[in-house]
Amino acid sequence: MEELAGCPICNSSERKPFLSCVDHFLSKETFQIVECLVCGLRYTNPRPASGQLGKYYQSPEYISHTNTHKGIFNRIYQLVRNYTLSGKYRLITQYIHTGTILDIGCASGEFLHVMKSRGWKATGIEPDEKTRQRAIENYGIDVIDESGLTVIPDGTIDVITLWHVLEHVPDLNGRLKEIHRILKREGLVIIAVPISDSFDAGKYSAHWAGYDVPRHLYHFTKKTMMILLERHSFQLIKTLPMKFDAFYVSLLSEKYKQGKMKWLSGFWNGYCSNREASKSGDYSSLIFISRKRSEK
Repeated sequence: MEELAGCPICNSSERKPFLSCVDHFLSKETFQIVECLVCGLRYTNPRPASGQLGKYYQSPEYISHTNTHKGIFNRIYQLVRNYTLSGKYRLITQYIHTGTILDIGCASGEFLHVMKSRGWKATGIEPDEKTRQRAIENYGIDVIDESGLTVIPDGTIDVITLWHVLEHVPDLNGRLKEIHRILKREGLVIIAVPISDSFDAGKYSAHWAGYDVPRHLYHFTKKTMMILLERHSFQLIKTLPMKFDAFYVSLLSEKYKQGKMKWLSGFWNGYCSNREASKSGDYSSLIFISRKRSEK
C-alpha cells in the first residue's frame, strides 16, 4: 500500500476523512476515501501501489475485461452498451466529422470497432494483456499497452476518449499532460466519470458501486473535474449525462447493500437519481467534452 502525501490534483497535504468503503466487488478489504481541503478532490488514500493494482481486476465478472454475457445483469449491460456505442459516435461527429481517435482504456475494443468501421483511424490503449489481445483478434484494431502512450508524436490525434477510465489512472496529472501533448491544436478530449455528488451516491453511501475502491482512485465531482481540466489547459465545452448509469450503478449498489439484486429498488433509485439530477446537474455519471486550448 502507498499513502499519498499530497492531493493528486493540487498537491495540498490538507485533507479530511470522507468515507470508509469496502471493496464489495472482489477483495472485501476496506479502503479510506479522503477529501482535499483546498480543491475538494476525493481520493482513495492509502491505495495499492501501482504494481499491486492489477490483482484487484482479476475476476471473471469484471465486464469490461471479460465481455461476459453470463447472467441477466451482464446481458442488460451488453444491450445498453451496444445501444450507446452509436450515441458516442454521433456525439463525437458533432464536433469533428472524421480523423484520428485514441481511446484510452479501450477494453475489448467495441467502441473503436464502431469508429473504425465508420472511417476513423482508430487506436486503443489497454493495459490488460488478455483484453488487449481480444480487441486485436476480434476487430483488427491497433491496440497498445500504456507504455506506448509516451511515444505517440506531439499534436497528432484529433480526439481522445476515456470512458470511465480516468478514475483508474495512478498518475492523474501526468496523464492529462500526455493527453494535452498528443492532441492536435484544438483537439477534443472526452472524459466520462462517476459523480460522487449524485443522488445515488448519497443514497447508497459506502455501498455506492461508483466508489468501486480500490480500482477507482479518484471520486470526482463536477467542480473537481473542471479544476483538473483548467489546470491542464483544456476548455470545457459541454457536460452531458449518462442516464443509463444511474440504473446500472443503483442496481449494483442494491446488490452490495442487500446481498442480492433488488430490481425494483434499483430501478426506482436510478429513476430518482436522474430526476434529481435534471435539477442539480449531478448525474450518476457525466461526460466532460473539452477542447485543447490554442497556443497564444
